[in-house]
Amino acid sequence: MPRLVKQRSKKSGLPPGSLVHIGEVRAGEPRLSVISYDETGIKELHPKDAGECLVFKDGPAVTWIDIEGIHDIEMVRKLGECYGFHPLVLEDILNTDQRPKMEDYGEYLYIVLRMLHKAGDTRVVTEQISILLGRNFVISFQEGIEGDAFNSVRERLRSGKGRIRGLGADYLAYSMTDAIVDNYFLALEQIGEKVETLEDELVANPSSKTLHKIHELKRETLFLRKAVWPLREVISNLERGESPLIHDATRIYLRDVYDHTIQVIDTIETSRDMLSGMLDIYLSSISNRMNEIMKFLTVIGTIFIPLTFVVGVYGMNFRYMPELQWRWGYFAVLGITAVIGVVMILYFRKKKWL
Repeated sequence: MPRLVKQRSKKSGLPPGSLVHIGEVRAGEPRLSVISYDETGIKELHPKDAGECLVFKDGPAVTWIDIEGIHDIEMVRKLGECYGFHPLVLEDILNTDQRPKMEDYGEYLYIVLRMLHKAGDTRVVTEQISILLGRNFVISFQEGIEGDAFNSVRERLRSGKGRIRGLGADYLAYSMTDAIVDNYFLALEQIGEKVETLEDELVANPSSKTLHKIHELKRETLFLRKAVWPLREVISNLERGESPLIHDATRIYLRDVYDHTIQVIDTIETSRDMLSGMLDIYLSSISNRMNEIMKFLTVIGTIFIPLTFVVGVYGMNFRYMPELQWRWGYFAVLGITAVIGVVMILYFRKKKWL
């Protein structure tokens, strides 16, 4: 599981706007892709240098510039200078520990989201997505984890299906946000399946591994809550804000994303409550099992107390004990101890202690 808080010590003492990458450095070179489109057609490019994107800045078509891998600080700086982004925006892009937020800089909006990735079969990791929305462009910065949630958006752009090619850059930003939020449901379904499996295991045979799984899932839901909870405020600001970059036709769709965000938050809170209840059930189950074991051992010990007393008496080495010379004394003592044991067992069963 990734760290909940990334280290920021290397920024200590630096002035505001200093470009320092905070986060995991992904392997390989950053990947840059450009999709420029309008109602009549689409053009896809994969430039090697950020400066090549400047030709799309003032064009009539809508341009989507996607950068996967932000550890190349110079590339981020060059792209920011080309489009005139504020140094504090570039600083936040390189700091991958941002909470979801939206900031209005007049000529463009800066949006931070968290995108989920399935890491193997057991856990989910999040990736910071920074989106800059302008009049005719959308620029997205990804940390560089392989794969993203935007394949459906790219396919709609290529095929021309739906309204995406006929509307502006704000609709593209909405489509990307909607894809990220829809991807949350896939992760929540995976967590839901784990919770159901844990419930069955908790009832059948809880063990220390069960406790470890519960704590791991609680940490995972906390991680998701940190990524999703502020998203409600972001979508609300986009929907109800007064920025001219968001058109009224797009605000209706943002309202739908807001509803989906509320559903995601409710599902996460439900999962957290269930896991907290499962933790209490686990502790109660272990306590009850311990009580049963102690009760059984206590009953066994209680049965053997009088038997130990009898054999202890006849195990003494006094010379003049009357029963020592009795021919049937050994068998009589065995019989007495057997009778005492049986009577005590029957009594305990009557009291439902066994």
